[in-house]
Amino acid sequence: MDHIILEVGLAIALIAVAGLLSAKIRFSVIPFYILIGMAVGPHSVEFWHFDFRFIESAPLIEFMGRLGVLFLLFYLGLEFSVGRLIKSGRSIAVGGTIYIAINFTLGLLFGWLSGFPFQETLVVAGITTISSSAIVAKVLVDLKRTANPETEMILGIIMFEDVFLAVYISVLSGLILSGSTSIGGIILSTVIALVFMLALLTLGRKAAPMLNKLLNIRSNELFALVIFAGLFLVAGLSETIHVAEAIGALLFGLVLAETEHMKRIEKLILPFRDFFGAVFFFSFGLTIDPTALGGAVWLSLAAVAVTLIGNLTAGMLAGRSAGLSPKASVNIGLTIVSRGEFSIIMANMAKAGALMAVIQPFAALYVLILAILGPLLTKENKVIFHLLNRLFRWDRKQASTSQSK
Repeated sequence: MDHIILEVGLAIALIAVAGLLSAKIRFSVIPFYILIGMAVGPHSVEFWHFDFRFIESAPLIEFMGRLGVLFLLFYLGLEFSVGRLIKSGRSIAVGGTIYIAINFTLGLLFGWLSGFPFQETLVVAGITTISSSAIVAKVLVDLKRTANPETEMILGIIMFEDVFLAVYISVLSGLILSGSTSIGGIILSTVIALVFMLALLTLGRKAAPMLNKLLNIRSNELFALVIFAGLFLVAGLSETIHVAEAIGALLFGLVLAETEHMKRIEKLILPFRDFFGAVFFFSFGLTIDPTALGGAVWLSLAAVAVTLIGNLTAGMLAGRSAGLSPKASVNIGLTIVSRGEFSIIMANMAKAGALMAVIQPFAALYVLILAILGPLLTKENKVIFHLLNRLFRWDRKQASTSQSK
């Protein structure tokens, strides 16, 4: 019998319980959504009509989770603006290069020192390099940091990572899945991705008057249909040209942030962002089998330590290259430390290519730890900065620099 509606209802009830529990103890809700997803799933049980394995509804829940990522990134784009992003174009390019170079190099070294073969080392480096767009977006919005000076650098790094990801997945899939790769194809896909991003950003600056007229719709129903159609078309088109659909949603949000209808769009999107965003983190937890994580514990913990060091270092250097304060620079490293959907994509590629079986549980545990640590560290950024400041004495260096001027 088809119990898909009942299963989805059960999933939403579990998500609500997790949310209530996190609110009760005043802790970040993201880890609770992920953990409740881990607690159920294929390894779980069936009790009467309540199937905690979510076998029938898994594809639907996964799709709802994908929508959650789109709404999270779209809303984040609305909170920002193309103008701010373009103004910081050069510093973002420098900061993004620094971030990728440091984390990717550390990932390669970690894989090599851990004794992985060549292809596995490349996969591990990919897993440990790319941040989770969904978690970063959720943290920025929840902590009300979209107006912070470092946010434009954070968003820039996210988009920079996506260009890197498009290239890297092309290379990796060629090596692992087909045994070869086309340099011409890689260059072409990279150019297409860059042109697409720049075209949308330019549109956000030039087409605002036209969009203002187009979106001057009285009916809330028709207004919602137009916005949703635009969001899904842009995100879907992004995916077809090897730009992550989440980045397409972010770019569409940046474009509409330039219009006079931005506040109305925010009000429309807010409940969808919260509902589907929660489903995303739950569905992410469903993909992690806690019974298979044991063999990768020490490897995952070591990778987490390397990532924390790499992220803080990259955040400091990227922030300072843009003239940001030490505190804002530390915030960059902490905010984008979470790993998520892209790391799981890398692990799934390794599975499809019949690489070492340990990569799957390693990626799952590594992602879980950082998905929990990331929001927590970001929330406690003042405490962490204070501890680091006592060690590196940034305030004294700033004071001495000011006096010398």
